[in-house]
Amino acid sequence: MSRRRRRSYSRQFKAEAVAACRKPGASTSAEALKRSMNANILRRWVVEAERGEGGATPPRALAGPSSASTNASFVSLPVPSKAADDGMPIAVEVRRGRMSVSVRWPRSAAHECAQWLREVLK
Repeated sequence: MSRRRRRSYSRQFKAEAVAACRKPGASTSAEALKRSMNANILRRWVVEAERGEGGATPPRALAGPSSASTNASFVSLPVPSKAADDGMPIAVEVRRGRMSVSVRWPRSAAHECAQWLREVLK
């Protein structure tokens, strides 16, 4: 009997599979089935791409600008110094199904707010 060899996937294949999983309402398992591959491998690629580990080339690097609008991502916006000093808090409301969470952060902790929001939205 011959030994089974591991399958190898091109960077393009990985990037396309990860991009398909990132579409709203996409199922990682369904995308893996379409590609005749193990869903756990595809899940790992998605996680690696989100962390920026290079397991799969991020879809934005391969796709044109039109795909950027379909991929949810954090966008950093400059806050004028006057607004940062006026005492107005950052208000964030996150809804997932029936659950709703409202949080207020001081503007001086905007970086920490962004980190928290990234973790919550994973």
